[in-house]
Formats: sequence, structure tokens, C-alpha cells
Amino acid sequence: MSGRSSLMDRRALFSSAAAATLLAATGVSAAVLPKRGGRLRMALSGASRGDSWLRGDGLFMQVARQGLVFDTLTEVAADGTLRGELATGWRALDNGHRWVFDLRQDVTFHDGRPFTAADVIASAAGFGGGQVDAIGRYQVSFLLDRADIGFPMRLAQPEFYISPAHALGEGIGTGLYRVKSFTPGQRLLTERVTTHYKDGVAGWFDEVELTSIPAEPVRGQAIAEYLVDAVDLKDARLVSGIEDVRLQPNRRQPAHAVSASVAQPAKVSHLRPLDNLRAAERWWFA
Repeated sequence: MSGRSSLMDRRALFSSAAAATLLAATGVSAAVLPKRGGRLRMALSGASRGDSWLRGDGLFMQVARQGLVFDTLTEVAADGTLRGELATGWRALDNGHRWVFDLRQDVTFHDGRPFTAADVIASAAGFGGGQVDAIGRYQVSFLLDRADIGFPMRLAQPEFYISPAHALGEGIGTGLYRVKSFTPGQRLLTERVTTHYKDGVAGWFDEVELTSIPAEPVRGQAIAEYLVDAVDLKDARLVSGIEDVRLQPNRRQPAHAVSASVAQPAKVSHLRPLDNLRAAERWWFA
């Protein structure tokens, strides 16, 4: 075998391994590898003029926080399995009264500051139900008021997002998208962080735009007229007969509607609308 052939074989092997890793992480088939580009436009309900990065728990702010700007310690994948996000591992002590989490060491906030245990402690002050302490720079301990064997799964919920200790409430996170502009109750525009630790396995859009449209008939009209790419929607009649709009999880009990121009992984989570709030991370344009 020539040196050139050997090099080509090694490159092919590496490419195959990289592709396998990507497919496993995104849950797609080899025929539909994700591709980057474009602006995902979503029209959502639940926004309020009183919303801020600390206040507001409607769908608009849930997607803004967990699906775009911030990360949580753990994440529920589309297949329902629990995996680490800002945490790399965890273990229970004292029959579930105490939990120790190991933290990622390759993460920075959107302003360039490193993510550490201090940020988890500052964020956890709003979680309630126990005491949080640092065990070094990249490990934290949660001492709970009562044993909770499901605690790691609970930390994947949108209210348990992690903010920087130095800028709580300022819309600076470790998520795949950083804030370009934000008008409470109206609009959020974000751009992809190209140096993100998930780069290459999630976050395919260049930009993501959220627009507040409280009235469901108007959201239905917006997607029917190609003004947006996805909306939360429960009345299937609003997009009846429009072939290039898909209702999910099905037409009998829809939670959202998506343009056919948007591609999705083979598995999509229906725990919450819009792929468990993570559409901007997991979807891409076909």
C-alpha cells in the first residue's frame, strides 16, 4: 500500500467516525445530514411587556432562555434520555439527599468570561429547596431538603437555566445563540455562537428570531403566508389544506406547526412544544 493510499484510508476512516458521532448526537439518518445557514423565524404566544431575563414564564421566554441563550446542567434528549449539558456527570449520595455534579471546563459565556461553579451557585439561589456549595472550580454539591432521586432530570427543566454570577438577569448565557436585540413582549433576535462547545452537533441556523403574536389565528395566518417558519398552534383548522405546513405531533392534537422548509431529526421530542423548546438547536433548513 502506498503512503498516499494509506493517508486517504485514514482520512476516510476519520470522516466516517466523525459522521457517526454527528449522527448519534443529532439523531438523524445519513441521508439528511444537517446543514448550516439561514434565519429561523418563530411566532410564539405567552410573551408580556413585563418579561425580562429574570421574569416571565410564558412559551416565548421559555424558548428564549432554554432553547437559545442559556444552558441547563442537564438536558432531555429527543428520545427521552437524560444527558449532561453544562454538567458532564453526577452522582447521588445519602440516598438522594445530596448530589454532586461535575461541570464542563470548556465553556464561556457570551461576554467571554469562563463558566465555573460560582455561576451554578449564583443561579441556584433561585432554584429553592436546598444548599449549593462549590467543590473546587468545576464541581458543585446540592444538599436537598428532602431526598429526590429524580433531581438530575428536574434540573433539565427550563426554569433551572444557568446565568453568569457577574451578570445575573442581563441576557448573557452559555447557549448556542447570543442576543443581538431584545424588546420585551415583542421580539428577540439572536445569532449563533460559532465557538460554542456544541458546534458541529447542534445549532444550525445563523440567526433565530422570536416574534410575539398573542392571537392564535394570527399566528396561523403568519405561517400560512410564509412570514414565519414555526408557530405554536392547537387549532388545526387554521392551516387546513396548506400542504407545506406540518402539524406536530399530529393533526388531531397539534402543539405547533412547522414549515416544510424546516428539516428535523428522525426523533423529535414532544414533552413541550417545538422539540421540547429546543427547535433552534436541533432543526435546520432543508
